[in-house]
Amino acid sequence: VLNLGVDGIMLLGAFGGYFTVLHTGNVWLGLLVGVLVGLVLGVASAVMAVTLQAEQGISGIGIFLFGLGLSDLLFQRLVGTPLPISSFPKLAVPGLSDIPVLGEMLFRHSVIVYIAFLGVPLSMFIINRTTFGMNIRAVGENPEAADSLGVSVTAVRYATVSIGGTLAGVAGAALAIDLGIFQQNLTNAAGFIAVALVYFGAWRPLGVMAGALLYGFVNALVLQFKTLGIIPRSWSDIAAMAPAIITILALVLVASRFRQPAALTKPFTRGA
Repeated sequence: VLNLGVDGIMLLGAFGGYFTVLHTGNVWLGLLVGVLVGLVLGVASAVMAVTLQAEQGISGIGIFLFGLGLSDLLFQRLVGTPLPISSFPKLAVPGLSDIPVLGEMLFRHSVIVYIAFLGVPLSMFIINRTTFGMNIRAVGENPEAADSLGVSVTAVRYATVSIGGTLAGVAGAALAIDLGIFQQNLTNAAGFIAVALVYFGAWRPLGVMAGALLYGFVNALVLQFKTLGIIPRSWSDIAAMAPAIITILALVLVASRFRQPAALTKPFTRGA
């Protein structure tokens, strides 16, 4: 299942997390709300793509527009003026965080960033070493064969889309809490970049992480150069496009070398 609604889920997760922290001051409770928002929208995405067998590109864009519009509406009605909130504490890697320029970018982040890095080996283990992971790969390549072996294609697809939605909700909440603020279109298309990075990484966790690091590094470098005055103001808008442009170019160069899952975006009807 190709879920193009990731960015919309992130936006609603971001507002849910922001609004919770604004009224409770508890960043972890805000993250939990992001989990719940993501799970609900992930299940909704699965209903449309798996049960109703809606065209996945259209249903995904629908989820995105829903999240974009509703998050802005809720913010305008319930908050109005942007108010700062508590954010995650920053953890500095001793020694490395003191390196000029790069130290601040690479080795001084919130705890949620380091948790995200731990998610890479965990996802590799699940995909490659567990029955659930093997079922995911089988359903992605040949759902008919997986079904003949007793694997519930519907259950696997529901589970994976729901998990993906949950992670998107967490990502949105973490972004808002880490920034300590919410605004319209806070994600700035990060959800679409995430989908592109899956192609870039050839559906492998390490490859996806490499692409994410490339995007994040270029983005941080551009911001650092703008802060230091290396990039003039007249070039700031063009420079802001650099991370996305480089990611797209890398995607074009790399993605064609790898094959996508054979059953991606294809509906499955048992016995058909």
